Amino acid sequence: MHRSETGFLTTHTGSLIRPAPLIGEPAPDADAATRAGYERELTEAVADVVARQWDVGLDVVNDGEFGKSSWSGYVLDRISGFEIRPDQLKPLDWLGRDRERFRGFFTDTAEMPAALTGAPAQVCVGPVEYTGRGLVGRDLANLKAATAGHQDREVFFTSVAPASVAYNGVNEHYKTEEEYVYAIAEALRQEYLAIHQAGFILQVDDAVLANMYDHLVQQGEQTYRRWAQLRIEALNHALAGIPEDRIRYHICFGSWHVPHVADAPLEAIIGFILQVNAGAYSVEAANPRHEWEWEVWERTKLPDGKILIPGVISHHMTTVEHPRLVAQRLERFARIAGPENVIGGADCGFAQASTIRRTHPEVVWAKFGSLVAGAQIASERIWGSRRRHGADNELHSV
Repeated sequence: MHRSETGFLTTHTGSLIRPAPLIGEPAPDADAATRAGYERELTEAVADVVARQWDVGLDVVNDGEFGKSSWSGYVLDRISGFEIRPDQLKPLDWLGRDRERFRGFFTDTAEMPAALTGAPAQVCVGPVEYTGRGLVGRDLANLKAATAGHQDREVFFTSVAPASVAYNGVNEHYKTEEEYVYAIAEALRQEYLAIHQAGFILQVDDAVLANMYDHLVQQGEQTYRRWAQLRIEALNHALAGIPEDRIRYHICFGSWHVPHVADAPLEAIIGFILQVNAGAYSVEAANPRHEWEWEVWERTKLPDGKILIPGVISHHMTTVEHPRLVAQRLERFARIAGPENVIGGADCGFAQASTIRRTHPEVVWAKFGSLVAGAQIASERIWGSRRRHGADNELHSV
């Protein structure tokens, strides 16, 4: 994994807004022509979004997650053992007590329609096994084609963590919670290995590890700690054999535009984050609820050899961050962890499902422009040298 040795590298967390032809995959019974048309559009869209990321100046890019229906729910199409029960609603425990604190908000806002009613349960009714080799193979092939001839550039590919699979899930098959969680981890291991063997950096996405905190601590701190520890150990089991410097671990507090008062404090979960056998940790650090938590990193040493990817732009707002603010955020983390150990990132993705866009695409790309320009400013201040980024001169004026 490349480090920021002569200037701050830049990246993001994965999900980007899909072009119109990719919003919603064809139905399973779609005719061959419809399916073939979708596949062509997907291949072309991945090539376009990779090129655009490089053009704007991002250093470490991905496929925008264009081949997935969502950041986490996609995996239920790639593993066996689950059925969706629309008539069995499960409370959205991962929203914590915000549902009670802001009942009027959730009642009046379309952002989270199931917050008060619950969502269809994702029920484990049989053995969990990985069945998605064809789909992940397609997505990896599209990304390989889009990045061909650029072996010197780093490319990442996302996959969900065990804790974030079926977060509306109910286990009716396995005798114990441990058997259930490890079965999910063993299935995901097949996807992790496929990504690594394709030559890409594996990014593991794990929002639910943080999101379950507020709900479970109401039953006692140890209840959450046992829940989280089991899932971290299962994740490390799934990652076994993949070098740490080929793994990024992304944890966030949910992309939804809600009050976020129930978010887990970073200090309460940082010990779990640093247990993950990854070379880099991607965390939210730019939104108004969590930007102050750079202080936590002053008290918690980043382990030797590890990389921190703080969010220095956020999906939480339409406002485009000024490059000088981005530079200040990067310099702050550089003082704490060492500049070579910091890569500029985003808080979370901009399209957690194919039908969602957290802000307008024009704003997303302007935010990336500010990320790149801010990294340039901070690099000049720290290294005294000017890194070249795509569209650099233009972006300083954003």
